[in-house]
Amino acid sequence: MASDVAVMESATGEVTKDNSKTTSSKQADKLQEDPRTNDDNAKDISPKGSGQIKESTAESSKSTAPQEEKKLSVMEAHGYLLGTVLGTGSYATVKMAFSSRHKCKVAVKIISKKKSPASYVNKFLPREIDAVRILKHPNIICFLQSIETTNRVYLIMEVASGGDVLKSIRASKHIEESNAGMWFGQCTGAIQYCHLKGVVHRDLKCENLLLDSANNIKITDFGFARVYDRSQPMDPSNTFCGSYPYAPPEILRGIPYHPPSADIWSMGVILFTMVFGRLPFDDHNHRTLVKQVMAGPQFPVRHSYQLQVSDACRELIIKILKPMPNRASFETIEKDGWFVKYCASSMHMKSSKDNASLMEVLKEEESTESQDVFAEF
Repeated sequence: MASDVAVMESATGEVTKDNSKTTSSKQADKLQEDPRTNDDNAKDISPKGSGQIKESTAESSKSTAPQEEKKLSVMEAHGYLLGTVLGTGSYATVKMAFSSRHKCKVAVKIISKKKSPASYVNKFLPREIDAVRILKHPNIICFLQSIETTNRVYLIMEVASGGDVLKSIRASKHIEESNAGMWFGQCTGAIQYCHLKGVVHRDLKCENLLLDSANNIKITDFGFARVYDRSQPMDPSNTFCGSYPYAPPEILRGIPYHPPSADIWSMGVILFTMVFGRLPFDDHNHRTLVKQVMAGPQFPVRHSYQLQVSDACRELIIKILKPMPNRASFETIEKDGWFVKYCASSMHMKSSKDNASLMEVLKEEESTESQDVFAEF
């Protein structure tokens, strides 16, 4: 399943790259540097942080501690004990960690400034932080804190222990309509919430749909997200980012596009991939890919020995995978018969043990107004 291509050139020749390739079949580079406090000037840029340069506890007690004692790492100084690697990308590593403050496991995305393109560090990373800090939805990975040092940025977030949707598809060959409906419904609710909050994802794909211990969807990786003012008309975007097989025809053709409609197209690709166990379009040749997406999805020929996908599900996929302006809106999707049957009830999530204590702490913290220090990033 060719789904790893995530580099697109804009009309101006600008190249954007996907920094999260945790499920790519390509061998990813690992960060080679040890994130110690000699990284210099660790700065908390989370909503709860002061935004000021913070010295490590080891450094502040240097006069009393034995000389041979190791300095605390940046993460240890902030109350996080790093554990195993969950995934790696070209210039980022995601690790499991334990938070002494929240008394639970968290995920830490460690981004190397040296290995990251300047466009990502200066443009897309601040956008990602701006986006995730305002999103609080049960089907979106919860963002906790950002810490910036001279050489790295650490993003601390909720951990989802169930892997991702792509791995589930590969393990099961395809996803039954009832389960696909639950996941599609949760994804629809979460993305609709994002749009209502003025955030578009722009890189929706099966790899970016994580699962918690109760099999609930947790959308992650807002590296290409865009935040906009909903009170103003949204200008068409010229940033052609995302993954080729999940991209709508307007992006593939380099035409300025409406980002929320692009998210809806990607959701249609996700639904097709879940129920059929394969991508609807072949991304090996760009010219062929453009022709395919303009023509619409071609479903596998039915045989008695092959999986059966209902006509109602196929009809919904066709409604979504249409060029603009004929693409289905959220209102159209929610009125669809298949969606009503399989997806509408999925808004009631199953209880998960992954982050029960974390959620309790966050609810308590919501009542405490925090200083906004993101402008200093």
